Amino acid sequence: MSLRAVKGMKDILPDEISKWHRLERAFRECVEAHGFREARFPIVEPTALFVRSIGETTDIVEKEMYTFTDRGDKSLTLRPEATASAVRAYVQHSVQGREPVTKWYYVGPMYRRERPAKGRYRQFYQAGIEVFGDPGPYVDAEVIDLVVGFIASLGITEVEVLINSIGGPETRRKYTAALLAYLEPHRDELCPDCQRRMGANPLRVLDCKVPRCGEIAADAPSMLKHLTDDDRAHFDELQATLTTLGTPYRVDGSLVRGLDYYTRTLFEVLGKGEALGAQNALLGGGRYDEMVKSFGGPDTPAIGFAVGLDRLLMAMPEVEPEAHVDVFVIAAQPTVRAEAALLGRELRDTGLRVESDLRGGSLKSQLRRADKMNARIAMILGESEVAAGAVQVKDLLEKTQQTVFRKEAAKRVHEILD
Repeated sequence: MSLRAVKGMKDILPDEISKWHRLERAFRECVEAHGFREARFPIVEPTALFVRSIGETTDIVEKEMYTFTDRGDKSLTLRPEATASAVRAYVQHSVQGREPVTKWYYVGPMYRRERPAKGRYRQFYQAGIEVFGDPGPYVDAEVIDLVVGFIASLGITEVEVLINSIGGPETRRKYTAALLAYLEPHRDELCPDCQRRMGANPLRVLDCKVPRCGEIAADAPSMLKHLTDDDRAHFDELQATLTTLGTPYRVDGSLVRGLDYYTRTLFEVLGKGEALGAQNALLGGGRYDEMVKSFGGPDTPAIGFAVGLDRLLMAMPEVEPEAHVDVFVIAAQPTVRAEAALLGRELRDTGLRVESDLRGGSLKSQLRRADKMNARIAMILGESEVAAGAVQVKDLLEKTQQTVFRKEAAKRVHEILD
């Protein structure tokens, strides 16, 4: 029997990984420059964590979570997103008692049993940030500006930033009544899921992907017209700050997110181009000021975003693959393989990335392998070099070669690389 990866999950092999590393490195550099620190959360959490935070009527909870009962008869779920885990950790460890504003970032796999599609997998990778303790709207603008700068740093230039506000609890109550009044005459035209959501959370109807439901939602009342004075002031100041920062954006009153925990600010970044196909959302986020309190913590405002790394990779321009070794050590004769292994260790001790092929083979075949690995330097060691305490240093980029004393070899490689 031939075993294959689970449907919707894929292997990421070394030929692809350099692009992943570049993306993850750019993300870490960007968020750490803004004062964020990394946090890591369990992949498995209690099912109730996601039901409470994401919402019982969301597609994620109803249809997509990988949930199972463990041997202790506990219902556990592979995390479909990381914000709920971040809030759980924030409350569990009483972080608010140690710092007035907390800024975390994370990178890791998530799990949703969606229909596989271009750039969408059942095990997918997200990077994101969470800010606890700052009510905004200035931090909202800073987060959106961070997002735009990060995406630009990847060479992705064709994007559109959408923002909206869904207000706080009072706005939601007013808007829910107006939305239900609009939807009721269309009830029979809605899909069965949306008919049920009208009784549980009517805002979920606005996020339905069924075409007829989308047509009906397109003419629904605008949330922006129902904002309270405080919610309106927050949204206005957010826009003014984005304008001051020079961050491009467009207000989209129909924007909602597929998670129940959001309040006030929402944002989404859309990509363009054929590589992304019809699913062009690169990332999304927003404010979730009620969640920490609902988890038993203090009343704490919060905002964050998550970006799908799989989709960002599709949008990134192609670049030359990075070399994963600096030096390829070649044993010119079988009798010097042990010395070649020792030379490799000597070079690694100076911080160089070194590979070798000690199986034997011709000089020509070993040089071909050095080229294939994008090594900058081939270091050739033969019997005569061992006897003389020397080594040949071949610069594969400049096509030059010289013999140097072995004790000077590492220094010479560093000079070439610098």
